[in-house]
Amino acid sequence: MAPETKARWRKEMDWLLSVTDHIVEFVPSQQKTKNGTNMEIMVTRQRSDLLVNIPGLRKLDTMLIETLDGFGQEKEFWYVSKDDDQENENGQRDDKWWHPTVKVPVNGLSEMSRRWLQCQKESVNQVLKAAMAINAEVLSEIEIPESYIDSLPRNGRASLGDLIYKGMTVDHFDPSQFLSTMDLSTEHKVLDLKNRIEASIVIWKRKMHQKDGRSSWGSGVSLEKRELFEERAETILILLKQRYPGLPQSSLDISKLQDNRDVGHAILESYSRILESLAFNVMSRIEDVLHADSLAQTSSPQKSETSPSSSDEDALRVSSSDTPTLSDFMGWGIASRRRSSTDLEIYFKGDNDKKLAKPPVSSTQKKSPNLEKLESLSGNRSPKGRY
Repeated sequence: MAPETKARWRKEMDWLLSVTDHIVEFVPSQQKTKNGTNMEIMVTRQRSDLLVNIPGLRKLDTMLIETLDGFGQEKEFWYVSKDDDQENENGQRDDKWWHPTVKVPVNGLSEMSRRWLQCQKESVNQVLKAAMAINAEVLSEIEIPESYIDSLPRNGRASLGDLIYKGMTVDHFDPSQFLSTMDLSTEHKVLDLKNRIEASIVIWKRKMHQKDGRSSWGSGVSLEKRELFEERAETILILLKQRYPGLPQSSLDISKLQDNRDVGHAILESYSRILESLAFNVMSRIEDVLHADSLAQTSSPQKSETSPSSSDEDALRVSSSDTPTLSDFMGWGIASRRRSSTDLEIYFKGDNDKKLAKPPVSSTQKKSPNLEKLESLSGNRSPKGRY
């Protein structure tokens, strides 16, 4: 990133976030009077969700800029325009035809550079996951508008359709097997399934927690079964997010953003979405370089089979098991899947002096049984472009 671009980026982000300094809430505080007695008074403090998430988003922002700066002295790969690339028209993947073509040495990258790129990819992937988690948390806190609720059908079955409803209400439910029976051949069909499931969750939650007097919302299913169906629907949503992280925003999310009147939520959602998009673009460019390297290795006439050199040993040390994770860098003490304000305050109490110089490894989290099952069912997939 050019120095002028970097300075402008930071200035604009400061302008955006400066508004949040004036979004406050009252909290109790102790004050000592002149005669020595303690008195409890109410003082103003930045709102809890802003106080927790903004420092974390700033750290993610800094990590992405530092990652980009790390590529400034890279000499082992370079880019050429499409018009200048006449040698290898198949080297660029068709889904990224608008990108300049990546060029690497004839025999591919050195082992040191290859491992360093893998390290950077994992680091940016952790930033992407963190930004997506914050964005999803903010969206979940935005109130569902009445216009969306009024547009819903009378019950969950009508929202899902008979085929999906029967698949979700079987006695022995397997979310992976359920998705395998669905037609998810296009992005539109995946998004349609997500919209239907989110609508059914809203309907079931209203019936369980907000007793609506209208007859169209009358209860036809027991409370226990409705809770079970809601849990299954949320499990499917989590699995869809893992398999298709680059999906466009759902009808519920769009409706929330259009009707949102909370400036704090709007700033958090937009900032986290910007960082999510930037992290995805950086990771996509790294994958392009690794793809070009794999093609060069495949087409190379011969592969040297010498023992690892000293530079290779240095690379191996870069990926050693004692590598700090993103959680270590940001000071996160992740003990629960639920992201309450108290938990997030612990997450972002990191030491600002720590630097992520080594590739992160996944940290172990305490999960519910359903989430443990999902981990075994889903695999890591690179998201498609979302923005």
